[in-house]
Amino acid sequence: MSKAILYLEDGTGFFGQSLSTRGESAGEVVFNTAMTGYQEILTDPSYAGQIVAMTYPLIGNYGVNDQDIESNKIHVQGFVVKEFCRTHSNYRATKSLIDYLDENKIMAMEGIDTRALTRHLRLQGAMKAIISTEDFDPASLSKKLQQIPSMEGSDWVCKVTAEKPYVWKEERAPKALYRVAAIDCGIKFNILRILTGLGCEVHVFPAKTAPRAIEAIKPDGLFISNGPGDPAGVPYVAETVKYFFGKIPVFGICLGHQILGLALGGKTYKMKFGHHGANHPTKNMIDARIGITSQNHGFCVDIASLDKDQVEIVNMNLNDKTLEGLRHKAWSIFSFQHHPEASPGPHDAQYLFHYFIDTMKANKK
Repeated sequence: MSKAILYLEDGTGFFGQSLSTRGESAGEVVFNTAMTGYQEILTDPSYAGQIVAMTYPLIGNYGVNDQDIESNKIHVQGFVVKEFCRTHSNYRATKSLIDYLDENKIMAMEGIDTRALTRHLRLQGAMKAIISTEDFDPASLSKKLQQIPSMEGSDWVCKVTAEKPYVWKEERAPKALYRVAAIDCGIKFNILRILTGLGCEVHVFPAKTAPRAIEAIKPDGLFISNGPGDPAGVPYVAETVKYFFGKIPVFGICLGHQILGLALGGKTYKMKFGHHGANHPTKNMIDARIGITSQNHGFCVDIASLDKDQVEIVNMNLNDKTLEGLRHKAWSIFSFQHHPEASPGPHDAQYLFHYFIDTMKANKK
């Protein structure tokens, strides 16, 4: 271990200790309030370009395994905790979290006051930051941060999307009754597992795939995945999505929800510190049901920008009254900001996948 600093673009610095990996790594620093699920968080492509600070004080107590991954690699730019657990215990574990981070050469640090960091980000907002074990000079670190592009307007989807189309394969999957085209903006494995388990043959397409190429497989439904960055930075996905309006059911999650909002004529905006955690309460505006949801986003669809004659608000966040779900009044188009695949998090919203199945079934009649 060696001395390390987490230096924020507003000039605030937090000192701690790094793990074995040394050097520097920069990105937007955000805090996550989940108590578990750190392996899913690390491998979630939606965190590309970000340094994640965990608010729970002890991280790593159940180790890591080969199943609880959401992509083929770790995507975070850095990982910050109060304390790493040195003695993990879980029958599924194959190694410690510390070994996992070191093997993947992830800049990680501990020993800082994560409560103070979280409070600072809540008051000042998410911002660019750098982890360094080599440079502790504020002027030098500030200059380096100036070279890091802002999340706003940036296309991070192109860095995480699939290189070529593929069909997701799952052992012991039921017979496929529906063919789903999934636009990969940073799709999580558990989304693919759930859709396949519900009888879908899922064809995954890179984000820049032309609409005609997607249409060629004759899909029963279109899915737009989660992903990193600013939805306004990927207008090409919104244009592709528009092509399928009124033709087949369209379902979006997280970034996919925001892209659908843009495709329907709405606008998005950068949130102060976003929603990152597994305990966010939402309200279904149709039946008044309350759900506890997993969330990870820094942008939001502006409710006031949507055409209320065409779009219906179907879900709201109870913490800050931001938009959590919408649907089109005439076409089978719907989207949700939270993560029904619950990886990590509660399963309250998994019914949304069944709703997607039902819309495809009704559309085929």
